[in-house]
Order: sequence, then structure tokens, then C-alpha cells
Amino acid sequence: MQLRSSIAVRLYPRVLETSRAGLHLRQLAPSDAADYYALVQANAGHLTRHGDYQDEVAATADEVTESLAGQDGAQFRFGVFLHGRLIGRADLIPVDPPRFGLGYWLSEDATGNGYAGAAVGALLDHARAVHGATDVFAGVTHGNRPSEALLHRLGFTVVADLGTYNRFHLALGQVTVR
Repeated sequence: MQLRSSIAVRLYPRVLETSRAGLHLRQLAPSDAADYYALVQANAGHLTRHGDYQDEVAATADEVTESLAGQDGAQFRFGVFLHGRLIGRADLIPVDPPRFGLGYWLSEDATGNGYAGAAVGALLDHARAVHGATDVFAGVTHGNRPSEALLHRLGFTVVADLGTYNRFHLALGQVTVR
């Protein structure tokens, strides 16, 4: 059992390339905490516009560092980097493997350029190829039309209205547009 665990760690890529030049995902580490905290604080209004990310914005710098240090496989947190600059985050959450959850956000100044589609597409490819994911779910707060549009472009469909947000689903193998 120990051998399998160490092999999984060695095989797990820390960097995921995307279809866009200069855009990649890298697993966040405690050394990214200061940049990540600054990015969240600079985008507080953008992130909380629809009621999302309240806890993320309220977290202290020390809490962010502790959170990034405490990654134990409960989720895979990736920073989205454009030409080396942190512009957002994309998470793959192993809720009930092979079923996973998905979360993502970009800084306000990085939206509208196709970066989210490329980043999420790379993460979905990774989920399928490395983790054997068969299904991915994402929640989008009502009113967040750009995020809904992105998921639709990637082939997700709405499977439930949960009051304040819609749950989306993608059966992997259906990834279409990036």
C-alpha cells in the first residue's frame, strides 16, 4: 500500500499545460500563499458579486498558507498562471471517485479571453487521464452567466436547480469546445 501511494505522488504532474500559449495550471503550494492572498483581496468584489467565495475573501494570510500547506489529496488546487503571473484558481475535488467536483475562478482583469475555458479543459483532461474520472459536477450561483456559458461550451448540462445555484454535470468523454 505504501508503494502505491509513493508511486501516485511521483506520477502526479504539478504542471498542466493548456491549449493557450503562456497559460498553464500549477498545483498551489504554501510558497504561493502571499500571491494568492493578494489576488483574492484584489478581486474581492468580483469574487463575491454573486454571493460566492465569502469565506475565501474573509480568510487571513495565515489561513491561506495553512490551507495550501494542508492539501492531503482531499482536493487538487491549481493556480492558473498566464506568463508566470497568477490569475486564478481551478480545483478538482474527488467527492466520490470516479465522480469529481470542479471549482474555478479568474481575476476580473483576466476574464473574457478564453483563459477559463482552456484552464478548465486542461483540468478535465487531467481528471479523466490521471484520476479515471467519469463524471464531473460544478455549481454555479444564479446570475453568474459567464460561468454558466463556459460550462455549456464544455458540454456540461444543468441537472438540478438547488435554490441559489444550479448544479451542472459532464460525463467525461463529452468535452467538446475549449
